[in-house]
Amino acid sequence: MLTIVIRSIIIYLIVLLVFRLMGKRQLGQMQPFELVLTLIIADLATIPMAEVSVPVLHGVVPLLTLVVLHFLLTLICRSSQHLSKIISGKPVIIVNPKGIDYRAMKKLNLSTDDLFEALRACGYFSISQVQYAIMETNGKVSVMPKASSAPVTNSDLNTDAVDSFLPLVLVSEGKVIKENILLAGVSQQEVQKIIKENNKNKNISIKDVLLLTVDKTGEGYLQTKKGEGISFQTKRLVEQ
Repeated sequence: MLTIVIRSIIIYLIVLLVFRLMGKRQLGQMQPFELVLTLIIADLATIPMAEVSVPVLHGVVPLLTLVVLHFLLTLICRSSQHLSKIISGKPVIIVNPKGIDYRAMKKLNLSTDDLFEALRACGYFSISQVQYAIMETNGKVSVMPKASSAPVTNSDLNTDAVDSFLPLVLVSEGKVIKENILLAGVSQQEVQKIIKENNKNKNISIKDVLLLTVDKTGEGYLQTKKGEGISFQTKRLVEQ
């Protein structure tokens, strides 16, 4: 009996360490490959706990192997947008101003019941209230309501406010997002110039940047991998 207790404690501590290393995401926030690894880990952990004839090492080695695999897949997803889309998928618009996108629904194997359940969870009980609904890669649905169904804003209260615009991510984790710099109408050299102009370290390069965003008005946000984030104003770059 004591052997089983000790083995259970060992496996529990190792599994706890594994999940700590994998990050703090909840189940509903996990990417598909992370969820698969979680399910396998849960199954593997029970074997050395219950089967005394199975050496503890035979349970520990697969668990640590899965941790290494998780880090490799995460690294791949960060390094390549193309491979990231293959491994984790990409967001899909399932409701647009024209209504439900039936082709997208079939591709995702979703029923209308699934869609309505997701919309109700977001606080919307009718398709007529929804401008866009997007199925995220983790299975969650994000909703942009129509103006008539949107929450109360400053304009509704007759207070002065500046319009907000969707920022484009120009650099993410040291990599230029080529699609977005084309939308912004800037070159990679101009991106580098923006970074240098808004950072004290003039030797900084794109690889040192954690995040760089700019919106239509020229409002930007810059954060390096080793520094704090700052907001800045540049010329109007983005035409949306």
